[in-house]
Amino acid sequence: MAYRFIMKLLTSLTSPYGRKIRVVLAEKHIDCDLVIVQTGDPDCDLSRFNPLSKVPVLILDDGQTLYESRVIAEHLDEVSPVGRLIPQDHRQAIRVKLKEALADGITDAAVLVLLERRRPQQQQSPEWITRQMKKIEQGLSALSAELGDQKWLLANRYSLADIATGCMLGFLDFRLPDIEWRTAHPNLADFLLRLMAEKPAFSDTAPPAP
Repeated sequence: MAYRFIMKLLTSLTSPYGRKIRVVLAEKHIDCDLVIVQTGDPDCDLSRFNPLSKVPVLILDDGQTLYESRVIAEHLDEVSPVGRLIPQDHRQAIRVKLKEALADGITDAAVLVLLERRRPQQQQSPEWITRQMKKIEQGLSALSAELGDQKWLLANRYSLADIATGCMLGFLDFRLPDIEWRTAHPNLADFLLRLMAEKPAFSDTAPPAP
């Protein structure tokens, strides 16, 4: 059964944060109108919906807007009773949110590396890139250790932590393929393969080929 709410999700097909919300919508069986925006278009006035001019943005049926993927994901987990992605137990919920924050932090660092590399070479800061790459490496090591030989990051329970981590790994593949994270962390490589095989929402939301 799909739950229909009169909502719109503003996102881009390449945003890892937008992908996270699209996966959450699918896992929660929530139908939502998808509005694809081109964030690099000068005519794209996202500030009307998010003062930070970033995607994703969820426009609710009363016109209220929610932004930042963690806020949107938590809201969606509450409005549909299907498959809780954040446990109701406080300690378990904090564990999930902490891992989500770690995965999002790695994504943040990856975005900063990408933006720095897009600057003219003479203007790039190798020290800045090295600093962000270290964050990525440390974050991946921490998530790999958390996962161990478990199926999911919260042992045998699929959660928002897995969704955030899967979207982050997909973004590394998409935008920073020079990072050989699979060699360093084979359990994360197996984890991503499992997500793609067992969770249709992941294959359905993969970013378009460059």
